[in-house]
Amino acid sequence: MTSMIAISSTAVPDHLRGALTRWLLEVTPELYVGTVSARVRDELWSSVAACTGDGMSVLIHPSDNEQGFELRTAGTRRRHPADFDGLTLIAFQAAGKEMTKSV
Repeated sequence: MTSMIAISSTAVPDHLRGALTRWLLEVTPELYVGTVSARVRDELWSSVAACTGDGMSVLIHPSDNEQGFELRTAGTRRRHPADFDGLTLIAFQAAGKEMTKSV
C-alpha cells in the first residue's frame, strides 16, 4: 500500500538531493513530497540518514497512532522528537547543550 510522505533536508550533499528527486517532487528547496510504498520509503530514508552528515533531515509519514503520523530525524539538530505518554513532541535544545534522550 502506498502512502504520502514528506522529507525535509538542510545542508545535505547535492547527490542526495538528486536521488530524492527520482522518487519525490521537490516542491520548495529541500522539501520533498510524494506517494511511495513503505519499502521505498524505508530505502529512501536509509540513504538520507547515511548521507545527511552535518546537515539535518526529517521524514514524516502516516502511521496508526493517536497523531496519525510518525517522524524520523537524522543529522545534527537542535530539535529532537521526544515520546511523551505515546505522543511525539519536539524538545528544543539550547545551543551548546547535550540532549539526554530522543526517539
